[in-house]
Amino acid sequence: MTASYTLFGLKAEALPLAPGLHLVATPIGNLKDITLRALEALAAADVILAEDKRVTKTLLAHYGITTPIMSYHEHNAEVVRPHVMARLHEGAALALVSDAGTPLVSDPGFRLVESAIAQGIAVSALPGASAVLAGLVLAGLPTDRFFFEGFLPSRQTERRRRIRALEAVPGTLVLFEAPHRLAESLSDLSEVLGDRPAAVARELTKKFETVRRGTLPELTRHYADVEKPRGEIVILVAPVDGAGETVTDDQIDARLIAEMETRSARDASALIAADLGLPKRKVYARALALTDARRKE
Repeated sequence: MTASYTLFGLKAEALPLAPGLHLVATPIGNLKDITLRALEALAAADVILAEDKRVTKTLLAHYGITTPIMSYHEHNAEVVRPHVMARLHEGAALALVSDAGTPLVSDPGFRLVESAIAQGIAVSALPGASAVLAGLVLAGLPTDRFFFEGFLPSRQTERRRRIRALEAVPGTLVLFEAPHRLAESLSDLSEVLGDRPAAVARELTKKFETVRRGTLPELTRHYADVEKPRGEIVILVAPVDGAGETVTDDQIDARLIAEMETRSARDASALIAADLGLPKRKVYARALALTDARRKE
């Protein structure tokens, strides 16, 4: 039976798919954001491996694709992976999809790809929609370098510890977050990273797509007091100002000593942090250390 898919009400024949594992990007919201190559692969595959079969069935039904679907997600991956590898060794053509966007980004596909490569199975990527890149280009923040963190820890202590580890990353930070934790995460980002420019992108490519831009404190106040968001969310945070990368601790201390002659430690820290493009928390910690050392003299 010839594999096919429906496009603009017309049935199109799909070319045969080569044996191996095919990583197929799917829409992150708008079902039109799929490539012709992806449609052909999904139609011609022997089986589609999907995180949530219900989500993938909606996409397939929209394009008239009847390929069988097998569940492959974080809770069953260890059990299902050997069966998948056996099919691949038999010469099957399998398509791996995530619930939305590009596979392997915040989903369990990495171990499968790792196993396939290690065992000499052909792996191909069919690129397409990505919430990471969609959010990045809409945020109005630097795009030359970025760091994708995924989801921050749900507990505040671990979340703040992780944010501190990201503090000096010399690129725009890209994070995913659940709606009910957005205000808390923004608050922690603001507390650790200060008033960096940032953006919150919500429901990308969908009917109610919104991108709110501002400083971290401004966004924290908005989502704590004004708006209770829904849907899929991407947080983007500007990198620390490059001017601060070459500033030594001795230079910071010298500025602090001078400024604290006429200002409080907190005010001096805020002024210097803004001037040098450094996190206020870091500068204030050095100001407190200087103050403590003076008391002990």
